[in-house]
Amino acid sequence: MFVITPVSMILGFFFYKWLEDAAVLVPYLFAYITFVMALGCNPRQMRGALGMPLPIMMTLALVHFVAPLVAYATGTLLFGAGSPYIVGLVLFAVIPLGVSSVIWVGLSGGNVPLVLAMIVIDSLISPFVVPLAVDFLFGADIHFNHWKVMRDLLVIIFIPTVLGVAVNAWSRGRAKLWSAPYSMPISKLAFAAVILINAAAIAPHVFAMKGELFKLVPTVLLFVAFCYALGWFGALPFRNREVTVTITYSSGMRNISLGIVIALQYFEPAAAIPVVMGILIQQPMATLQNHLQKLYWKKREAQVTIS
Repeated sequence: MFVITPVSMILGFFFYKWLEDAAVLVPYLFAYITFVMALGCNPRQMRGALGMPLPIMMTLALVHFVAPLVAYATGTLLFGAGSPYIVGLVLFAVIPLGVSSVIWVGLSGGNVPLVLAMIVIDSLISPFVVPLAVDFLFGADIHFNHWKVMRDLLVIIFIPTVLGVAVNAWSRGRAKLWSAPYSMPISKLAFAAVILINAAAIAPHVFAMKGELFKLVPTVLLFVAFCYALGWFGALPFRNREVTVTITYSSGMRNISLGIVIALQYFEPAAAIPVVMGILIQQPMATLQNHLQKLYWKKREAQVTIS
C-alpha cells in the first residue's frame, strides 16, 4: 500500500483527461474491496474482541466525536467559515477506520482481532454516523441528500461487510483461504483503481490551488499526526501495550478511499483535496508511529526490568 497509493495518485494526476468517465466504477470497486476485507473476519474472533467493549467505545468516541470537532474548529480558524477544505477535514476525521491499520497493528504487537472487530463495527454504523456528523457540524450551511448518502453507504460498506462475514462463517474460514490467491491481488488492483480514478477527478482543482496548497499541506499533516496522538493518549488509561497500539493505529488511519468517494459524489471537488492529502500522509505517519511505539515499549520494559 505504501507504494501503490502514491503511484496511483501520480498516474491519476497525469492522465486525468482520459479517466473522467471512469468515476461510475468507483462504488462497485469499493464494494468489492470491502467484501474481501470482511471475508477475513472470523465471527468467533470478533465475539472474543467484543468482550473488550471499553477500547472499542473509546476508539469510536475519539474517531467520530473528538476528531471531527477538532477538524471543524481547525478548518474554520485557518480557512474561514464556508471553506470546502473544512468539509474535507471533517470527512477525513469521521469516515470509518482504515483496513490497512490491521497490518500496522500486527507489525507493532497490537490486538489484531480487536482492530478487525472495530473496523467491522465502524463499517456497519458508518451509513448512519457519517451523514449525522456532517449534518450536526454544518447544518443548513451544506445541502446534501442525507438519505442518498445513507443508502449508498449501505450498498458499498454495510452489505458487503455483512456478506463477507457471513461467507466466512458459512465456509468456516475456507472461503478466505481458497479465494485469497485471486481475491487479494484483485482487491489491491481495485484499491489502486479507486485512488487513480479519484485522483483524476480532483486533479484540475489541485492544479488550480496555487498558494492555498502551502497552507493546506501542513494543516493536513498536523491533523493526521493529531489523530495518532489522540489515539495514543486516549489509550493510556488502559495501561496495556496491545490495546494502546490498537487504539493508536485505529484512531490515526482512516478508510480514505471511501472519504474521497463521499467527497466527490456529494460535495464540491475541493472538499476531496484534504482527504487525498491524507492518503499520502497517513501511511508514512504509520511508519513513524511504528518506530515510536517500539522505542516507547522497549524503554518501558527496560524500566520494569531495572525496578
